[in-house]
Amino acid sequence: MKVTPFEIEKLEPNQIFVFGSNEAGLHGGGAANLAYHEFGAAMYQGFGFNGSSFAIPTKDSLINTLELDVIEFYINRFEDFVIKHPSLDYMITRIGCGLAGYNAEDIAPLFKNFIELENVYLPEDFIEIINNLKTEK
Repeated sequence: MKVTPFEIEKLEPNQIFVFGSNEAGLHGGGAANLAYHEFGAAMYQGFGFNGSSFAIPTKDSLINTLELDVIEFYINRFEDFVIKHPSLDYMITRIGCGLAGYNAEDIAPLFKNFIELENVYLPEDFIEIINNLKTEK
């Protein structure tokens, strides 16, 4: 499994910066702000691919934190995109673990289907949590 660097300052041509956003697509803080200014995220696009970035909402349009099942819905839609676009490498950040207020133990299991994908990078703590869940079974 490939590990997302803690700080991403530049991307290779085939790499996509995957970040937590809000449904309104107002990329004013955290990784969303970086995605907007550096990696081509589109203002007012709360979900999806643009430039070298992919937005996954963790907050609603009023900037309230979304429930985990709603975030999981968006992550599942992102998984569909990843499967349809295997030539890209996805640098998944610690989505939901900053301004949305969740911890890695809440969010990492939502990415369990990504652990075996060759073109996906996950934060190190997400990988550890997912692997621990696999060994507990």
